Amino acid sequence: MGFRIDAARAKFPALSLTDKGRRRIYLDNPAGTQVPQSVADAVSRCLLTTNANLGGFFETTIAAQDIVDEAHLAMADFLGAASPQEIVIGANMTTLSYHMSRTLGRTMKPGDEIILTRMDHEGNVSPWLQLAEDLGLVVRWLPFDQQSWQIEEAALAALLSERTRLVALNYASNLTGSINRVKTLTGIARQAGALVYVDAVQFAPHGLIDVQKLGCDFLICSAYKFFGPHMGILWGRLDVIDALKPYKCRCSSNALPERFELGTPQIELMAGLSAAVDYFAELGAAAGAQGSRRRKIAKAFEVSIAYENPLTQQLIDGLSDIAGLTIHGITDPKRINERVPTVSFTVEGIVPETIVRQMNAENIFLWSGHNYAWEIVHQLGIPAEQGVVRIGIAHYNTAAEIDETLESVHRVVAMLRQERS
Repeated sequence: MGFRIDAARAKFPALSLTDKGRRRIYLDNPAGTQVPQSVADAVSRCLLTTNANLGGFFETTIAAQDIVDEAHLAMADFLGAASPQEIVIGANMTTLSYHMSRTLGRTMKPGDEIILTRMDHEGNVSPWLQLAEDLGLVVRWLPFDQQSWQIEEAALAALLSERTRLVALNYASNLTGSINRVKTLTGIARQAGALVYVDAVQFAPHGLIDVQKLGCDFLICSAYKFFGPHMGILWGRLDVIDALKPYKCRCSSNALPERFELGTPQIELMAGLSAAVDYFAELGAAAGAQGSRRRKIAKAFEVSIAYENPLTQQLIDGLSDIAGLTIHGITDPKRINERVPTVSFTVEGIVPETIVRQMNAENIFLWSGHNYAWEIVHQLGIPAEQGVVRIGIAHYNTAAEIDETLESVHRVVAMLRQERS
């Protein structure tokens, strides 16, 4: 059994909304996906029936604790973690990364080195840059290869030294869509004695993550990128995070993962987080998977990848027909499995925002700008104040929507060129 697009779309109320009778095409997915009804229901149900703080002995507080525990267990299943104790849930990826960077900073001293890539989202760059400034650390920059669009192993190996304490990597770029060979890169870094911190925000909606197989020490993702509520999730290898002393209130719990989760948790959003993970499990079950939730999630990604990849190639092929248009990322059909379905482009002589404004007016939702891929646009020589046009596919999009989007891009580019001439 394969991926049933009609059944999947039926779970998302937003996909049937119209504006003054005009349909919506959601291709803004790298910035945040829509949610299935089950996620909204879970959030609402929590607020209406189990709304209490934690730590008491009455019914609502006990039920709230169950929701929190289930959210950690669900994310352990989603990421392939060894224990829910390894799952830290917080406001968002950037906030969690800042918190963890300061915690890890307690283990570093002036002259220690960290490696940052030119491929990462700013949320996996600025926390470390500012930590380096605070502590007198040395920052080593790792560029991506502009032929492969990936971080190459030899380039990483050349930067490592006995003073390297941490390597921050991304799993997939939020601008180029390229997927890095994280397991191999992690192995090289770990051999040098460095910790590895992986940003999987853009990969998580499009591929199965197995943190134990990757071998990294930390991995972070965002629920609102994979059909859930606005939350960030950090996985930390148990032996690593258990040895760390986070910044926290003196009287708050020292247990894992509570000591990394500052303040009152977003309990209602944790309910939605569990529902988002269960949505993947339901997709896997509908495709024929049986057994554990993890096995069903794996099947969901198997069938959704097989569905998404042809849409991505359809988009790339259609954009490639436009003279003067440059796709910044992998375009070779033989390498389609080395990218997520996020496609960014520029058109010679046309400011990206002018294209996006026209398409947004047609109710085709997409973005322009640097999209916090600050280092990427600078390495590519793209003006940061302009950036790119970014189109991001999710598994609820259709071939008909891609056709309509391509027709719009062709027409808008032709119109803008006509206005210039």
